[in-house]
This record gives sequence, structure tokens and C-alpha cells, in this order.
Amino acid sequence: MTDAQAMEETGRNGRSGTNPLAPAPAGARTAADVVTPQLVAHLTKGVTGSGRTANHTPFTGEKLADLPESTPEDVARAFEAARAAQDVWARTPLRQRAAVLLRFHDLILERQGEILDLIQLETGKARLHAHEEVQAVAVAARHYGRRAAAYLRPKRHAGAVPALTRVTELRHPRGVVGQIAPWNYPLELSVGDALPAFVAGNAVVMKPDTETCLTALWARDLLIEAGLPADVWQVVLGDGPVVGPEIVRHADYVSFTGSTRTGREVARGAAARLVGVSLELGGKNAMLVLDDADLDKAAAGAVRACFSSAGQLCISVERLYVHESVADAFLERFAARTRAMRLGTSLAYGADMGSLAGPGQLQTVIHHVEEALDQGATLVAGGTARPDIGPYFYEPTILDGVTESMTVCSDETFGPVVSVYRFSSDDEAVERANSTPYGLNSSVWTRDGRRGREIAARLRTGTVNINEGYASAYGSVQSPMGGMKDSGLGRRHGAEGILKYTEAQTVAHQRLLPMAPALGMDDEKYAAFMTRSLRLMKAFRFR
Repeated sequence: MTDAQAMEETGRNGRSGTNPLAPAPAGARTAADVVTPQLVAHLTKGVTGSGRTANHTPFTGEKLADLPESTPEDVARAFEAARAAQDVWARTPLRQRAAVLLRFHDLILERQGEILDLIQLETGKARLHAHEEVQAVAVAARHYGRRAAAYLRPKRHAGAVPALTRVTELRHPRGVVGQIAPWNYPLELSVGDALPAFVAGNAVVMKPDTETCLTALWARDLLIEAGLPADVWQVVLGDGPVVGPEIVRHADYVSFTGSTRTGREVARGAAARLVGVSLELGGKNAMLVLDDADLDKAAAGAVRACFSSAGQLCISVERLYVHESVADAFLERFAARTRAMRLGTSLAYGADMGSLAGPGQLQTVIHHVEEALDQGATLVAGGTARPDIGPYFYEPTILDGVTESMTVCSDETFGPVVSVYRFSSDDEAVERANSTPYGLNSSVWTRDGRRGREIAARLRTGTVNINEGYASAYGSVQSPMGGMKDSGLGRRHGAEGILKYTEAQTVAHQRLLPMAPALGMDDEKYAAFMTRSLRLMKAFRFR
């Protein structure tokens, strides 16, 4: 057996020795312990790319791995291979496709230590926040593994003429889905979004962000181990302006998560080809603390809502509206919890927050905070970069006295910064929460469940959480999740999350009599007969 064959064998079956996927021993693991040359070689053999690029860890700014880089020609080859594989995959019985997801569910929980290290090193987030991705992917795999058959089964509908017209709705895979995944949640927003596409019978050509691509490639490898044919999931890497348009140019459907600006470009490209698209875009999410809220629970919830993954979460909170009667008491509790947060780089549980992803995110945070302070805002907590911990660390920050003229009031910061505003009535809180072009997520805190649900129904966001920041709505995978207004199109999760990857086909079987004059009727008699029939169908409450 050659060295390469031995590495392949242990990579699939072993848990020790030369297994490139096995985690380093517990303790003070470093990037070099985790991202070994063997691991990189093993994972990147699945990338269609003829150039070279690299990624880096936010914890230190150092290079993690040398990687293949894809050209437009490489993207075309990836789609060609995916199309050839998709036809065979679509003809695989649905129960077998679903079984792949259920095996993947078990594997990712069993081997979570491997992927938690990679997520942390590639994103800089704290380990508990990395585990949120494992949870989300496992839940999605279980849900679609169990429910795909119900979502996709042929459905009988009433026909044009009762008893004479038999109608069946079928669902066919779209073909090859082009997926452009972001850097901030590289496991959940790569494989988590791809799972329903796969079980529906599609192939996927994915462009993960280069800086976090090892996470997506690890997930691909594990899904292949669970039974997915390798060519059904193609991966390409490269700059967004180069590779992204090529994904849109070849795909039968496009799934994109990222900024609103880029999302508009993706939508224009898909529209020009008349292919479908789903977009989860930016947000400026609001949390409402009502006058009857449990302030200790609300303060703890605000820490999670505002500072998970260092605020680099599409559905995290950046605007905090607090009733004026409890604002001071709430802010005291919230600030104390925020100042007590522990920042760290350890590949272990314990840190409350990790790093920003890179210099661009850090500069945006610094600009938003410094501009607000220069224009009169008050710093309640944080407000300081922490290069002593890592090059892109920034303290969790609370701003008070923010006005509409400040950039931090209206633009998405995508960092650990939240602005606090006071309101005097529920109507005012709803109006101000809705006063943004975005509509992704929101949060309401109250002891009165009915009041919370009534306010939730008035908020123009795709998800609303009551007495939670974001996790309860996002984790409820039977229900749709997505944005209103400039926050996107389409939904993930639930029926919409899988049916978007299919084409609906109606098959109508007409029996005995045609939909035309028959039995000696002329046109006039046929029209009269149909008029009477339509009136009878309404009278007998046919739908």
C-alpha cells in the first residue's frame, strides 16, 4: 500500500495514527497541530482549481494553508462534472438519499471536535459559538432526513371537473444548484444550506469563502463518508468578483448568503438567465425590552443576541430599544455582564467571545464607534481594540445617545457593537424597530406572552424571537427563516427550504369526457352546461 493509499484508508476509517482528520491531543493545540499538510491535501483534492491561493487565521493573522484557486474554466468543469453526477443521484431512491443525511447527522456529532477546531481557527469565534453551527447542521440533517419524503411526495389535487380530471403535483430537482457561502458561519451556511438541495436530488457547485473553506471541505468529506457521491458536491475557490459570476452563469438555481449589495448583483445575473434565486442578506436587527420584562433575563439574552460570534451573525442584534421606565436598570445589568465577558483564542470552551474575522471588519467597527463618539454618543462599555489578545480583537461595546445622523445607527456594523435607544410606548418601539430598509430578525422581551406575540406580528422581519435573541426561531427548522425588505428573498428551513430546490410539475389526467363539447352538445349547449356545473360546484363548496 502506498503512503497516499494509507492516508486515504485511515482518513476514511481510522481514528488515530496518520488519520488526517483526527484532532490533535487535548491541551494547548495550535493551528499547526490542527491544520496539517496531510489534512489540507486530503480535503483540497475535492477542489476544482488550477491556481494557488491561501487562507489565514484571525487569531494571529498567520497563514493557515496553501489552497487551490479556481479559474472560470475550472468553474465550468465543476458544473460539467456535477451535471453528469446529478442525473444518477436524482434517480437514487429518495429513502437512500435521506439516509445519507441521517448518517451525516451521527458522524458530525461523533466527530465534532475536529470541526470545532477548524471553525475556530478559520473564523476566530469562541468554541461555544462554533458549537452553535454543529447544532444547526445536525438539526437540519435530522429534519430533512426525516421529513424530505413528506415534502417531496406526489400530491393529489382536485381537478377541473370532479371525478373526470385527476391531478397530481410532482416535484423534480432543479439540476445543479450554485451556492455562494459566506465566511461568518462556514459550516451552517455551507453544508447546512446544501443538505435540502442534495436530498431533493440536486448536485451542488459551491464557492465557500476562501478564508473559511477548510470547514466546508471537511463537511464535504464527511458527507461523502456518509454516502454522498463525491461528484455531486463540487467546490471551487477564488475571489468573489471572479468566481461568483461564473457560479451564477452556469447554475440552474442560485443560493447566496452575504451582503445586500452583492445580493442585488447575484439577483440581476440570475434574472438575466431566468433562473431562481434565494438570498439571505444584511440586517440591522432590533431587540425590544418592554416595561414588564424580566431585566436580568433580558440582559443575559442581550449579551447572547449582540455578541455571539463577535456580532458577525446576520441575525444578531445591533439596535436595542428599551422602555424608558426600565432603561437605566436594564442598562446597568447589561453593562455589567458585558464588561465581565472573557475574550480568548483557546481551542477549548471558556471564552465568551472571540475575534473579528479580519482587518476589514475591525476597521468598520473602529470607524462606527469612533464616529459615534465624536458626534456625541456615550460609551457605556468596551470601545477598545485588543491587539494584546489577537490582531483583530475588539471589546464588546455598548453605545448610548446614538442619533440618526451616525453611521452606526443605520448601517450594518457586523461586529460586537450595539446602540441603546429609549422608547415610551409599544407603538413607538414598533415604529422605530421597523424604520430600517432591513427586515431579517428581531427580538421582544416581556413577561406577557400574548403582548409579545401581538408586537411580534407587527414587526417587519422574517423571524421574531420572544424572550430570546435569535436561536429559538432559527433552531425551529420546521418553520421558514429568511428576510423581508432589503434582507433578502426566499427562505431556508421547513417546506420552503427544500421546495425552492425543486420544480413543480402538474400532471392532469382527463378521463371519460373531454374538456370540450361532447355527447352531441353544440358550443352553446356546452357553455350552458358548464355554467350550471360551475354554479353547482360553488353551491356544494368545491374548492
